[in-house]
Amino acid sequence: MTVVTKDKPADKPTILIVDDTPDNIMLLSRLLKDKYHTKVATNGSTALQIAGGSPDVDLILLDVMMPGMDGYETCRQLKANPATADIPVIFLTAKNQVEDEAMGLSVGAVDYLGKPISPPILFARVATHLTLRSARRLLEDQNQVLERMVQQRTAQLMMMQEAIIMAMAWMAETRESEAGSQHIRRVQNYVRLLALQLRGHPRFADKLTDENIALLYQSAPLHDIGKVAIPDRILLKPGKLDAEEFEIMKLHAAYGRDTIMLVEEHIGGSNSFLMFAREIAHSHQEKWDGTGYPENLRGEDIPVSARLMAVADVYDALISRRVYKPAFSHAQALEVMRQGRGTHFDPDVLDAFFAVEDEFARIAQAYRDAEDEEAASV
Repeated sequence: MTVVTKDKPADKPTILIVDDTPDNIMLLSRLLKDKYHTKVATNGSTALQIAGGSPDVDLILLDVMMPGMDGYETCRQLKANPATADIPVIFLTAKNQVEDEAMGLSVGAVDYLGKPISPPILFARVATHLTLRSARRLLEDQNQVLERMVQQRTAQLMMMQEAIIMAMAWMAETRESEAGSQHIRRVQNYVRLLALQLRGHPRFADKLTDENIALLYQSAPLHDIGKVAIPDRILLKPGKLDAEEFEIMKLHAAYGRDTIMLVEEHIGGSNSFLMFAREIAHSHQEKWDGTGYPENLRGEDIPVSARLMAVADVYDALISRRVYKPAFSHAQALEVMRQGRGTHFDPDVLDAFFAVEDEFARIAQAYRDAEDEEAASV
């Protein structure tokens, strides 16, 4: 094994010369020394070691006919290694047949020079391929910078979107409770917990992907956005609503849907986030047996997103104090929820709820409203 290296000047590219003939190495080194730093190997194995261990190699001049590992196999292995795959390889050979040149290009070389070497052609080809590699590297660096900028901008937009969503949801929820934002946080986490529990279920696996679960978490706070349009005399009434008042209260589901649809019309289309937000706002009061509102949807006709929210919202309403009711304990809430299996709730979604009901209790405690701190213990 022969390796010849010198300290690399900072302003010179490095060229690895691979040839088993000393005279050829001497000639190429002498021709290139003024403009380039050179490294030398007399066989393919050594060339692979130098290229793989030297991140500063910018181009390889590779002889085809060498004992042991020939140039073609050396090139194949260079291109198979991610650490050396982007180093341009120029084949050098005494052969000039078209099929040999085609073979060299097929294994990954960028050019092919015949021997004896013509210095002007050597200089021109080397300069061209070093310029091309430099341009590729510059483009890759620029792409990485642009990608980081896009990621940063996307993250900023996501933060702004979440802030706007939370502000809109808080505005609706605080109509009923000054601590409405905690309700928002609870139902977000309930919905995500249910979705994670159900994502392996054959009925839900195609809909509850990781991406969709993240979108459900983001859109859940908008479930009651339509309550902004409900009059205070009804929304804040301390007693039971009469039939006429309840019909007005039920309109919040349609108001919520219409609000999301206005956004879709404004942007000229929809997306998965807005679709889930619209489904949840419009259908979270539907019941499995068709007795809910506003459309009396039944069973599978109710969007999965709304079925998840139905369980999350009812549980949270039960454990929370309202102007018309005290807070239930966790145990009391479970008993009420159990009675709704197959009538109010999708049986599989409710079964998932009971499988993780202790996690629901922990979420409820973590995001408890100040007004409920002294209510029945969870």
